[in-house]
Amino acid sequence: MVRTSPLPLTVGDLSEGELLDRILPRLAAGPSALLGPGDDAAVLAAPDGRVVVSTDTQTQNADFRLEWPNGYVHTGYDVGWKAAAQNLSDINAMGAVATGIVVSLTLPQATPVGWVEDLAKGLLDAVRSLGASRCALAGGDLGRGGELSVTATVLGSLEGRQPVLRSGAQAGDRLAVAGPLGSAAAGLALLEHGPAYEGLEPALRELVALQCRPVPPLEAGPAAANSGARALMDLSDGLLRDGLRLAAASGVRLDLDPDVLALHARTLKQAGELLGADPLEWVLGGGEDHGLLAAFPADAQLPHGFAAIGSVMPADGGEPGVSVGGKPAVTRGWDHFAK
Repeated sequence: MVRTSPLPLTVGDLSEGELLDRILPRLAAGPSALLGPGDDAAVLAAPDGRVVVSTDTQTQNADFRLEWPNGYVHTGYDVGWKAAAQNLSDINAMGAVATGIVVSLTLPQATPVGWVEDLAKGLLDAVRSLGASRCALAGGDLGRGGELSVTATVLGSLEGRQPVLRSGAQAGDRLAVAGPLGSAAAGLALLEHGPAYEGLEPALRELVALQCRPVPPLEAGPAAANSGARALMDLSDGLLRDGLRLAAASGVRLDLDPDVLALHARTLKQAGELLGADPLEWVLGGGEDHGLLAAFPADAQLPHGFAAIGSVMPADGGEPGVSVGGKPAVTRGWDHFAK
């Protein structure tokens, strides 16, 4: 007699209310929530009357795959973690602290219910593990569609500080970064072109983890603001592309130190040798590390977690840009609509 395993419970087997009953107990209101999920809207405290807002979307086969070419299974936990992390990083890049998150899910009917439960757990674990202790998981929306899509919106508080913009860098400032450079891009390359995930060494698995579950330095944003940072932004699309955005907003040129870039590339040497790739390309053009790029006055002490990576120079001929060791760099990095 052949014993068959029961088919997993899917989203199509449950009503919206039944699915919510499986999600909401896995969330936590948080100290900033005056009213959590369950009504038509949540109510969050706004300590100084200003609210910082950021939103981002992950879509199946555009931002993640359920199974990657190297065999790695992309779980709901991964998607939930990243949905929280990438939006928390944007709040961090304003020098603010996250106070609430809402999530909209579009789900095919065949989606396993366990996958959705794991997503909720990933959201909560990211908020707790990354140090966003004031962030309330305040609810969201469920819908049916042809492909998985997760949109997270995070709200934050400046706690009385002024927001740190991209437009404040001045010639003579010191350029600094917090967090890794190129690790997530190396992890993506391993997912797409590497050998079987199960056979990867621990150090290479860690790179995959940093792509699927990024770890933004959430304490660094407020610390940069308190230390006098003139400009600040999240590194999500690559050092060169994001650096050009900061340079254009500030009307300056950013000059990156090639020796520091080489140090970052050296940490990715093993992955580069395995894949026949130049790690420096990941450092310059790879995104999704969700660290911070900042400009500080030359005499300011860099806060904990930041390391100098270059300097801010006057724009050459009035044209903002990014250079490496004084030589203009060709902009590369992630562009959602690039051909």
